[in-house]
Amino acid sequence: MSTVEPGVERTGGHSDDETLLHKLGYAQELMRGMGGFQNFAISFTIISILAGCLTSYYIAFGQGGPVAVTWGWLLVGLMSTIVALAMAEIASAYPTAGGLYYWASKLGSPAWGWFTGWFNLIGQIAVTAAIGYGLATFGTALLNFWFDYPNEKEYIYLLYAVFLAGAAILNLLNVRVTSLLNTVSAYWHMLGVAVIVGILLIVPDRHQSLGYAFGETVNATGFGSGSENFGSFVFIYVFLTGLLMAQYTITGFDASVHLAEETRDASRSAAIGMWTSVVASVIFGFILLVAVTLAIPSTQGAIDNLGFLVPWSWAESMGQGWAELLLFICVVAQFFCVTASVTSASRMLFAFSRDRAVPGHQLWRQVGRNRVPQLAVLAIIVASALVMVPAIWNYLVGYLVGTGIAVIGLYIAFILPVILRFRLGDRFEPGAWSLGRHYRWIDLIAILWVAFITFIFLLPPYKSSVPWEDEFTWEALNYAPILVGAALLLFGGWYLLSARRWFKGPISMGSEEELERMEGQYAGRASGAAPAGQ
Repeated sequence: MSTVEPGVERTGGHSDDETLLHKLGYAQELMRGMGGFQNFAISFTIISILAGCLTSYYIAFGQGGPVAVTWGWLLVGLMSTIVALAMAEIASAYPTAGGLYYWASKLGSPAWGWFTGWFNLIGQIAVTAAIGYGLATFGTALLNFWFDYPNEKEYIYLLYAVFLAGAAILNLLNVRVTSLLNTVSAYWHMLGVAVIVGILLIVPDRHQSLGYAFGETVNATGFGSGSENFGSFVFIYVFLTGLLMAQYTITGFDASVHLAEETRDASRSAAIGMWTSVVASVIFGFILLVAVTLAIPSTQGAIDNLGFLVPWSWAESMGQGWAELLLFICVVAQFFCVTASVTSASRMLFAFSRDRAVPGHQLWRQVGRNRVPQLAVLAIIVASALVMVPAIWNYLVGYLVGTGIAVIGLYIAFILPVILRFRLGDRFEPGAWSLGRHYRWIDLIAILWVAFITFIFLLPPYKSSVPWEDEFTWEALNYAPILVGAALLLFGGWYLLSARRWFKGPISMGSEEELERMEGQYAGRASGAAPAGQ
């Protein structure tokens, strides 16, 4: 890998960041109040190993067992790092809040940008919903211990709505508030993992062996002949569908580029923040998952309590007091996570609306006096609330499908610009951070991996979700293929019938002088002056 100079000279009173943003066609509307660590922190927070891999732990355990938890995490972690490296190079060249759809539009065409943008937006909303609902399940378990809060689907959704409201309030405040929260969150996650791992290794009277953590298989899917005896083909199938736990957790690192317009030295910081957040999460997450697996009291007990596997395991192996402490650490971390996810998704919606791609774009691209896209924040909250409505009927399958849609939507959006960059070859103009010649093998592996997991996560995870089986139930159906197919038809048909005539990709906001005038107006609004017309 190599590092090259950005090639952006300081002009007038502008910083290099503003000059590069002007070159990309945009005014500095948002407040550039984040440093490199804060940029890393938001991606690290959204990945959130204390959220994703714990709330979705039951997926890997039931679909492969400890083998899928540990070895699956390492496999997905390696592949996700490669994907992040491929994306980081493009982020360095185009550090704008539009991120992925901007890249695809510039490297390909408006059509590439259109589909990339919509898959990214769907993925952002779905991952926000899945994070928030996972938080609600852990919050329900904690409140059940404290106040005997009902452990029922309707009450989980009610708590989910309360957490979304809290995330909305924080995101309506100045970006310095969310920046501070992300910094606190990064340290909370790292210290939280250390505390949880230490307690899990010391407090329980009995632990599983390392052989159990790295060699035990479980099949709670209904495929094959049960948990203890199933063929190699069935095991491979079950193991691969169980990779959803790890792949869902390691998403959201595109937040580094969506916050690029609010980050100093963005051409370098956004790229580095993107891939380092993945590497740090893989390392800390692996340590955490091994400790969680070693503390499981019994395999059958875990299967019987699959929906609340982690809270049950902690209470059973250590007692309610210790379980409450660990759950509290996780709930706080997960609230940080959903708040950061709303931040990232709202910036993506703001940028996509800035280029008129979203219905009601005049609303979602508005910036408040504190230079935060407040209506975009509220739109993400409402959409996230709607995504998880099916979980009111079946929270296990609803959450699983939410994670599947998040992974498929986000990773399709992740990989489309990488395909275009790979196709350009040496004609690609890098930014301040570059892969050099390594892009050839890194991009190719990333493309093949995303194609593979997209196919895997569209498959039925349970026997009762296979339509031709006698025990098929609609409640168990993996409706991700239906929603992804509907999205392709909707956005594809919309583009062919209408959008191709008016969507031209990223739109320049004006000349250098016009951009400077806009920035002066936003500075005046932030200082309390009367709003100027736009």
